[in-house]
Amino acid sequence: MNARAQADEVALPTIAFTLDHETLHAFQGETILKAAERHGVNIPRLCYQDGLRPDGNCRACVVEIAGERTLAPSCCRSVTAGMEVQARSDRAVKSQKMVLEMLLSDMPDAGYKWIETDESLQHGELSDWASRMGVTVRPELKALRREQPQTDLSHPAMAVNLNACIQCNRCVRACREEQVNDVIGFALRGAHSAIVFDLDDPMGDSTCVACGECVQACPTGALMPKTQVGSQIVDKKVDSVCPFCGVGCLLTYQVKANQITSVEGRDGPANHRRLCVKGRFGFDYAHSPQRLTVPLIRKTGVAKDPAALQTLNRDTAEWSEVFREATWDEALALSTGALKNLRDTQGKKSLAGFGSAKGSNEEAYLFQKLVRTGFGSNNVDHCTRLCHASSVAALLEGVGSAAVSNQVHDVENAGLIFIIGSNPTGNHPVAATWMKNAAQKGAKIVLADPRVTDIGRHAWRTLQFKVDTDVAMLNALIYTVIDEGLTDMAFIEERASNYEALRANVQGYSPEAMAPICGIPAATLREVAREFARAKGAMILWGMGVSQHVHGTDNVRCLIALSTVTGQIGKPGSGLHPLRGQNNVQGASDAGLIPMMYPNYQRVSSPAAHAWFEDFWGVTLDDQPGYTVVEIMHKILAPESDPHKIRGMYISGENPAMSDPDLNHARHALASLEHLVVQDIFMTETAWLADVVLPATAWPEKTGTVTNTDRMVQLGQQAIEPPGDARADLWIVQQMAAGMGLVWQYEGGHHGVAAVYEEMRRAMYSAIAGITWERLQRESSATYPCLSADDPGAPTLFIDRFDTEDGRVQLVPADIIAANERPDADYPFVLITGRQLEHWHTGSMTRRASVLDAIEPMATASLCGADLLKLGVQAGEVITVLSRRGEVAIHVRRDDGTPPGAVFIPFAYYEAAANLMTNAALDPFGKIPEFKYCAVAIRRGGAVAKVAGYEQTAAKR
Repeated sequence: MNARAQADEVALPTIAFTLDHETLHAFQGETILKAAERHGVNIPRLCYQDGLRPDGNCRACVVEIAGERTLAPSCCRSVTAGMEVQARSDRAVKSQKMVLEMLLSDMPDAGYKWIETDESLQHGELSDWASRMGVTVRPELKALRREQPQTDLSHPAMAVNLNACIQCNRCVRACREEQVNDVIGFALRGAHSAIVFDLDDPMGDSTCVACGECVQACPTGALMPKTQVGSQIVDKKVDSVCPFCGVGCLLTYQVKANQITSVEGRDGPANHRRLCVKGRFGFDYAHSPQRLTVPLIRKTGVAKDPAALQTLNRDTAEWSEVFREATWDEALALSTGALKNLRDTQGKKSLAGFGSAKGSNEEAYLFQKLVRTGFGSNNVDHCTRLCHASSVAALLEGVGSAAVSNQVHDVENAGLIFIIGSNPTGNHPVAATWMKNAAQKGAKIVLADPRVTDIGRHAWRTLQFKVDTDVAMLNALIYTVIDEGLTDMAFIEERASNYEALRANVQGYSPEAMAPICGIPAATLREVAREFARAKGAMILWGMGVSQHVHGTDNVRCLIALSTVTGQIGKPGSGLHPLRGQNNVQGASDAGLIPMMYPNYQRVSSPAAHAWFEDFWGVTLDDQPGYTVVEIMHKILAPESDPHKIRGMYISGENPAMSDPDLNHARHALASLEHLVVQDIFMTETAWLADVVLPATAWPEKTGTVTNTDRMVQLGQQAIEPPGDARADLWIVQQMAAGMGLVWQYEGGHHGVAAVYEEMRRAMYSAIAGITWERLQRESSATYPCLSADDPGAPTLFIDRFDTEDGRVQLVPADIIAANERPDADYPFVLITGRQLEHWHTGSMTRRASVLDAIEPMATASLCGADLLKLGVQAGEVITVLSRRGEVAIHVRRDDGTPPGAVFIPFAYYEAAANLMTNAALDPFGKIPEFKYCAVAIRRGGAVAKVAGYEQTAAKR
C-alpha cells in the first residue's frame, strides 16, 4: 500500500468492536471478515472473493456474535459499534469445520485445482481451508457422496467439472454482475440445484464469450482452463500487461518449462482482475510453430510477387522457397548497408519506417529516434494513422491534448454514457464491463452507431443513424442544446472560444431538418440532447466508427463541441475518451512514432522543439513533417524524377500488406521498394515482400512499458525466453542504428530498457517526469500527467484549464462532407470494416492462438435478414463482395444489428482480406483513410480461399 492510500485509510472514521476478546477498530461499513483479515485474523471463506458482491451462502465464514441466537456470515455482516465477535469460539470453529467437511465429502477423488504450487491441495481453496483448519473427511460422509455430474468439455478453452462444484455462486456473480454477460445461472432447487449455462446448454454451445471470469472466480476447479487439467506445478509467475487492446489489463503469466500454461487477471487500475477471451486464452501464439526463429534473406532471383499474397495460405506456405537462412551479422549488414546506401545516394527523404503499437514504449521511442537521426527525415509512422489520427488532430486543435480527458472507469460517475462509433463489447471487452456496471447502477447508455452491437442490450436509447451522417446527427444534438437553453453559459464564457461561430453554424441543423438525413426521429434527438445536457456527468466514448472517415476530424470536432456547450468536460464522469485500439497505440504516439511530432506531441516544424531535440540527440534534424502511412505508399510509386520518392523501408511489427486500405495498391508499393527490412515474430504478408526478415520477440518475451487508453504507463516483465535465434526488438533497433552510423550507449539489463525509458522520460518530461523506472517496478502502473515522485497522476484532465495556448477550448464548426465514394447502381451496398471479439488487427497473433481460432475460425460477412432475403441467400452460404478495387469470396452470417444496405467484414482474415476493397481516400486533417465507408456490390456464390481446416469448419457451421 502506498503512502497516499495509507493516509486515506487513516482518515476514514473507525468503529471499536471486539474480536476474540481483543478490542479492534473497523472502518465504517466494513465487514467482519475484512476487518478481521486486516488485523491478521483469517476466517475461512469460500463463496467470498474480493471484487465480487458478498453473498454469504457457503456459511464457511460464520462467527458468533454476542446476543444473537444464530451464527452470522462474516463476509456480508458489517461491524457495528461495540459488537462482540468470536471467530474462534468452539461453536464457530465447529460450524466452520462442519461446512468444510461436508463440502469436501462431495468432491471427486481426483482434484482439478490447487493453490500456488502445492499439488496436495487438489480441490483448490476448499482443500486449502480444510488443511488450515485440520479437517479430514469421515468415511461415512464419503459414502453419502452425491451422484457425480458428467464433465463438459464442449468449450475450446474451459472444462466444466460440476462434480467439484460447491454451488458457492461465485461464477454466477462473476458472469452476471461483474462481466454482465448473463450466461451462467443457478437452476432448480434442493438436491437437484445446479449451475447452468443459458438454458442448461453445454458450455460450448451457449452464448458464453469466454472471458474466463468464472474460471478465475471458481474456488475448486469446477470451472477451469483446459490447459490446467493435470499436473501443473508452475516454475514461476510473472506479472505483465495484456498484449492486445488498449484497455491495458494487468495480468500474471503462469510459466512451466518456458511455456505459458495459463493467465490470471491482476488487480490493475484498468481491469481489477478482469480479462477478456483474448487476454485470458490468447497467449499460446507465442509458442506457435510458425514463429520466426532465424534471420532470413530473400534468395537471389526470387521476385516479389504481390499478386501471390491473394492465394497465399499463411498456415502452410513455406518460406524456404523464397528465403534462405542467414546469420545475424549477415542479415544486419545487408539491412543497414542497403538502407545507408540509399540514404547517401538518393537522399534522406528516400527512406521511411513503420514502427509498432504492439511493442513497448522504449521500442517506439528508439525506432522514431533511429528514423529521425539515422535515416535523416521524419518519414516515420505507425498504426495510429489507421485508427485515431483524426481524433488526435481534432483533440490537439480543440483541447491541446491528444489523450483521453477521463479514464474508462470514470463512467461509474456518469449519469449518461454516450458511445458512438464503437463496439466496446467486441473491441474493448473489459472497458465494456465498466459501462455495463454503470448501467446496472442507473447510468443511461446511449449507443449511436449504424450497427447495433451487443452493448445495445444495455442502452437506454439507441441511435442507429445512417452510415456517414455523423456530423448531421451530432450538429442536431448541439442545435437542440443551444435552441432549448441547455447550454452551460458560465463554462462557455470562461473556458471556450469561437462559440458564436459554432452557434451560427448549427442554425441549419435542427433535429427536424436532420432527421431525414441521419434517420433518427427529431423527438429522439431532442430527448437525447436534453439528457446529455442535464446529466450529472456525460461522458463520450468513441472508436474508429467515428475516426475512419474523410470527415473523421469533423466528427470529433462535433463531439468536442457537444461536451463544451453542455459543460460536460473537466469534471469526473464527463469528458472525451477515444478508445485506443492496440495495446500501445497511445504510448507509441506519445513517444513520437508519428511523422509530424517529436515525443510528447511537440511539432517538428516548431523552431523551439526542433532546436531542443537537435541538442538532446546531438544531431541535425529535418524540420519538415514526414509522410504518413498512406502517403508513403504513394511516394514509393512516385516517378523516378520525384526527389522525395521512397526507395527503402524498415518495418517493425506492422503489417501494412494487410492493414492498409486498397491492398492491391499497398502491396504493389511494398513490392516495388528497392530494399525492405521487416522485423516481426511471424511471416506476415508484409514479410513475404521483404528483402530481409529479422525474427523478433513476442510481448511475453520482453520487459518494457506500454501506455493504455487511460494514460496509464504500465510495466510488463519478461516471462519466457524467445525461440531459436529470435532477438529482442530493442536490441535489433540498436543494431540497426549502429549499422546506420549512430553511436548509442544504453547500459543495463534487457538491452538497456531502463536507460532507454529514462531518456524517453526526459524527452517527455512535462508528462511523465514523476514516473521513474523504479516507481513502475514498485507500482506497475502510473497515470500521466505525473510531474513528481509523490504525484498520484491526474485521472481527470482540464479541471482548471485546457492545454491550449490560452487555456480555452477551441470550438471548430463542422459541416456535412459526403463520403468519398457513394453507393450507386453498380455498387449499391456500403462496406463497413472492423474487429471482432476473438480476433485482433490483422490476425497474425490471434489466429495463431489455438483457443481464439477454435472459437472464431472462419471469415464471415454480416448482413441483416432483410438483405439476405433480397439477395436470395441463406446464412452460411458463400457470397462475393466486390468494390472498384478488389473482391473477396466469403461465408455470410446473419446479423440484424447490421443496417439494411450495409455489409460488415472483419479485417483479420488474410484469406478474405477486407482491405482489398477499402478506399484510400484521406481525411485532409488527420490523413486517415476512409476504412468505414466504400461502395460495394454483392453476388451470390464464389470460390472461398482455402486455409487449413476451412472446409470442415464451414461444413460444421
